[in-house]
Amino acid sequence: MKKLLAGCISMLLLGVAVAWANDDSDDDRSAVRKFVTLPDGVRFPEGITANPANGDIYVSTFDGGNQNKLLRYSRNGTLLATREFGIAPLLGLELDRVHNKVYIANVGDFVGTGSKIQRIAADFNGASAIQDVASIPAIGAPAPRTVPNPDGSQDTISFGSGARVPNALTFDKAGNLYVSDSFQGAIFRIVNPDACAPSCVAQTWIHDPLLATAGFPPFGANGLVFNADESALFIANTGDDRVLRITPSSGAITVFAESINGADGLVFDRQGRLWVCANQNDEVVALNGNGRVVVRLGSFDGIGRDGAPKGLLFPASPVIVGDEMFVTNLAIALTPALGDEPEEDVTRWTVSRIKLPGL
Repeated sequence: MKKLLAGCISMLLLGVAVAWANDDSDDDRSAVRKFVTLPDGVRFPEGITANPANGDIYVSTFDGGNQNKLLRYSRNGTLLATREFGIAPLLGLELDRVHNKVYIANVGDFVGTGSKIQRIAADFNGASAIQDVASIPAIGAPAPRTVPNPDGSQDTISFGSGARVPNALTFDKAGNLYVSDSFQGAIFRIVNPDACAPSCVAQTWIHDPLLATAGFPPFGANGLVFNADESALFIANTGDDRVLRITPSSGAITVFAESINGADGLVFDRQGRLWVCANQNDEVVALNGNGRVVVRLGSFDGIGRDGAPKGLLFPASPVIVGDEMFVTNLAIALTPALGDEPEEDVTRWTVSRIKLPGL
């Protein structure tokens, strides 16, 4: 009888273990692999985009005061081209698939050269022309935000902005370009930029206190992506740990997901899951149509002997090519304290690749 009971208990525990393993199958912390290590001295990869026609991966650097670069890699990780952009740090990238050009968010306000959108040929080399597209207008901070408290009281948050910080970029199907501004709490729209450059006008499309932040990291409006039918534009607010949903037909903004630690770059996969880089949690998460986290991938696993992070460290921007996601590891220290952030010990920077589950 005791042997029978022990056998039943063993089978029960085995069943629980199998079920637990199945439950964790969408939380694979070991799914991250290194795609490339950036050349020696090239720091802080932030923006990323890809050319689905040939698999090329483009990476920009956010290294204020040093020479910033746009890098072009093949799908297998071979560095094909490097173009220097000067000391202005670069943020988001987006490929215009129709005209085969890469658009770049240039945060020149951080170094006194003026913030703007630029572009370059997708097959660029080290001497290819860089074309200005549009300057980012100075519209200032949005109105104060009123936040209700559980006891019926309210807090009022006032925002300030001394810089224009174009961050993420995305196109709609009509070829219009949308630009988030992390400090001004805005989204700008450039109508048909292929035809109007170099004197395009960035029109203020949305200017709202939900797009600003008083939180940490101190970046509000960030990652941008439309859903498949363009009935909604999703936008990350990094400092507020939120993903917001904008209805383009009305301009209405609602909170789609909360408590995503450092919500940054966004991308949809072909299953309709919305992937978010959680830059303060060193992971990427997938949201379902209700804003619930259904997959978590990645973790920070220390710094290797080569000085590069293992896994994800401050994942900033994602792009999907086939069944793989490529993610930049910005790995930048943000606090003035010494010794409190692993990013301080990084001496080489990486881009990661992740095999996506279910694709």
